[in-house]
Amino acid sequence: MRGGEKIKEERLMEYLFLRRKEVSSTSQRQKDLLFKAAEKHWEEEFVMRNRCKREIDCLIYKNLLYQLEIRKVFLNSDLSLKKLSDMIDTNQTYLSNVVNRYFECNLKELINGYRIEYAKELLCAGCYTLEEMPAKCGFASKSPFYAAFRKTVGMTPMKYMTKSKQSN
Repeated sequence: MRGGEKIKEERLMEYLFLRRKEVSSTSQRQKDLLFKAAEKHWEEEFVMRNRCKREIDCLIYKNLLYQLEIRKVFLNSDLSLKKLSDMIDTNQTYLSNVVNRYFECNLKELINGYRIEYAKELLCAGCYTLEEMPAKCGFASKSPFYAAFRKTVGMTPMKYMTKSKQSN
């Protein structure tokens, strides 16, 4: 394993959203790296602290991270618990329990967290206008985007963008 790969793997769980080049397809290597890092995080965070209840939870946890981190399913504004549980090949109750127990939030909060982190990256890059942002980040419309952004970041997207430009 190269040094850069090891650093990437170790820092994988430190970020809500991985900062990487946009790719149109996913590779088995990406999935393997994510699963390995997620397994390590799982052991440290949940097994060693006796927070792990079932083995299936770990598999659901890793597959959920794969769907969010690598496949970026959060960009789909029609994403639902049912659709996500079908992608992960589990039932809605198990998925919901894993999100609640191990991410300590509900699915909507988790998905919106990913969307807002993605929006923050796009705002810093200056790639899109504020009018384009909700759709680019997986929100169905402007209102839920602004509400979620303000709730998560504590300021409006415009103010965040202005503050980001001033600090650079």
